[in-house]
Amino acid sequence: MTPSAADSPAELIISACTVLVHDDQERIGFQEDAAIVVRDGLVEAVTTTGAVADLAAVERLDARGQVALPGLINCHTHAPMVALRGLAEDLPTEEWFNDVVWPVESNLTAEDVELGARLACAEMIRAGVTCFADHYFAMDAVAAVVAECGMRALLGEAYFSSQGPEGQERSLEFALRHRGFAEGRITTALAPHAPYTVDDTDLTATARLAREHALPVHLHAAENRDQTDTSLGRHGVTPIQVLERTGILDTDVLLAHGTGITDRDLPLLERAGGRTAVATAPRGYLKFAWPGTTPVRALRDIGVDVGLATDGAASNNSLDVWESMALTSLIQKSSEGDPRWLTSRQALHHATLQSARAVGLGDSIGSIAPGRRADIVLVDLTGPHTQPVHDLAATLVHSARSADVRTTVVDGRILMRDRKLLTIDVPEVVGELERRLPALVDRSHGRRIQEYDT
Repeated sequence: MTPSAADSPAELIISACTVLVHDDQERIGFQEDAAIVVRDGLVEAVTTTGAVADLAAVERLDARGQVALPGLINCHTHAPMVALRGLAEDLPTEEWFNDVVWPVESNLTAEDVELGARLACAEMIRAGVTCFADHYFAMDAVAAVVAECGMRALLGEAYFSSQGPEGQERSLEFALRHRGFAEGRITTALAPHAPYTVDDTDLTATARLAREHALPVHLHAAENRDQTDTSLGRHGVTPIQVLERTGILDTDVLLAHGTGITDRDLPLLERAGGRTAVATAPRGYLKFAWPGTTPVRALRDIGVDVGLATDGAASNNSLDVWESMALTSLIQKSSEGDPRWLTSRQALHHATLQSARAVGLGDSIGSIAPGRRADIVLVDLTGPHTQPVHDLAATLVHSARSADVRTTVVDGRILMRDRKLLTIDVPEVVGELERRLPALVDRSHGRRIQEYDT
């Protein structure tokens, strides 16, 4: 497509790169010696390098030897939990929650959350993540960080039934107050924690509020098979059946993990009344030694989008969606016993368009095309570990690393150039966080914010 000869200069021109593109059937392809023209935060054109040689621009990036990808999307995380990275190691899920994480989270202040969010955003920007879906506490602080650092996010204030009606009220108030915040880069969701911590009455109320206010719902569901088995033993229904009977599946819903989704759940998800998506974060499942993984193939067969995620760094030590992409492909091959599934091109589809749809932004991000928001990352493939390139998709998924991301752009604004962060001062954040850590990690009080009993 040819760029317009507008009177004003383009905001940004990226030239001499290879661009990942999608055709009208959403198939992955690559356009070589390409240029991207950005105007008013949008991709105006994807054209040839020659076509932009004389086009005026406020800023130009020469991206020789680099591939331009849609910015990666972390479809489920708890960004502030980077402050707990490495604190609860080599533990089963129940002990991880009850003995370490939930006691420590009872100490959280808004300042802790803000510092954790800043450090997490820095990590994600450096790894080529331009958008993330977060589900945590003190989310006003996270929203402020997102607005300042330039990222895009779907944010929800988490709540438990044990908090009483105030928890749900805070979640709704946050969602309504911050919807469209940060020049539209922040969207919001209602965020009940999970069916095992939020009762049917509150889930039903959440579904009603979601429909009334046109808000999506973001929650954990059927995280592992133990949760499903416990739900069946206690209540005679799976967690997904709980969501169906409470009306959550009639809303636009993003389900975190779903490794405990069973065959009986699939028809419910297929006929769900709203847009249903699942976020998969495979590194954490391996670390917790869960016996299964997200049934990506079965979900795709019924039309449910599966987005890539990391979960919080307290559980898997990383916010690297690049790693999630590679692990998802490898683990799916193993779990399905089929090396032809998940291919590199399929993995890239999950990382781009499917992840965009999972967070409710499928019409605006997830591909580099005219009219889409200019969320773009440039990946350097000149290193020895990425050469030679016989299959570019395979090189990106299985050879490239997040450290190969050179430049990160959101809405046409450069957040990282040549590996240098431009919107976050990491040493300052780390210094202040380290000062606060002793009070944050203290567990001598014996409190916890919730009981994990599944």
